[in-house]
Amino acid sequence: MALLELKEHGLYCSAGDFYIDPWREVDRAIVTHAHADHARWGMRHYLAHDESEQILRYRLGTSISLETLPYRKPTNVNGVIISLHPAGHIPGSAQVRVEHKGKVAVVSGDYKLEADGLSTPFEPVKCHQFISECTFGLPVYQWEPQETIFEAINSWWKSNASQGLCSVIFAYSLGKAQRVLKHLNADNGPIFLHGAIWNSNKALLANGIKLPHADRVSDGDAKVEYRKALILAPPSAAGSPWMKKLAPYRTAACSGWMNIRGTRRRRAMDAGFVLSDHADWEGLNQAIAATEAEEVLLTHGFTHSFARFLSEKGVNAAVLETQFVGETADAVDD
Repeated sequence: MALLELKEHGLYCSAGDFYIDPWREVDRAIVTHAHADHARWGMRHYLAHDESEQILRYRLGTSISLETLPYRKPTNVNGVIISLHPAGHIPGSAQVRVEHKGKVAVVSGDYKLEADGLSTPFEPVKCHQFISECTFGLPVYQWEPQETIFEAINSWWKSNASQGLCSVIFAYSLGKAQRVLKHLNADNGPIFLHGAIWNSNKALLANGIKLPHADRVSDGDAKVEYRKALILAPPSAAGSPWMKKLAPYRTAACSGWMNIRGTRRRRAMDAGFVLSDHADWEGLNQAIAATEAEEVLLTHGFTHSFARFLSEKGVNAAVLETQFVGETADAVDD
């Protein structure tokens, strides 16, 4: 019997009687990270990395039954050894290593190989079976170094500020927004946060994650001058009445999907910056090769085409149909 199998509620380990990132209610859930498609409400008990504790309690409820572990510290669940290893995706993100009777499986969750200065950098884990995302599993998706992207972001902001315009960047409220905030040049002007991002920051700060200071966009009647400022907001804020208080402004999105010019046009953004918290084509291939896995299962993204590519290279690869979505091209928040 395989160490992990796909069942109605999610990815299941029968030997240990637990699920990894289940999408339906179960008794015991091992959670790779706090994004909504991987950490869902309603589980009787959760296990996750230490740095995910406060953000999980903020998103799922303070009273959830939650156990946390540091990276690389093993724990025994019904005779199965579990340990969490850095995924580099967002703070607290982890790959789940499962070992039983000499067999090792690793579930990646979401991951990226480039060290972002915020999350613990990705570490490959050798295993017999590797279950990997492939959100950007096509050769067209190859990222430039983040230093290049942040130089462009800060230059765009500085140009807008020189014209007396507010700069609004749309980014996921957990992970992407904090990564952008970490690399902004505060000499360009003041920085403000949408309430959803401000709340996420508050939870991460409570967990010991170090973030630059930024104020919340005022919800009151008092007029705040946002010209020359940079505002970080979730994608759902685009085109909403909330934006009116920021005018006049220019908008931009940070996403791997900005690699395709049509995506920026469809969103009617003034600018698009190719910045993703998922591995690009080269990163996926490097990560998979480093595991030396005998079997690779692909969970979300360009699964079928990537599986064919890996198979042609001699890798035993197949598609695993899950309910994970990774980074979406639509204006939703994770």
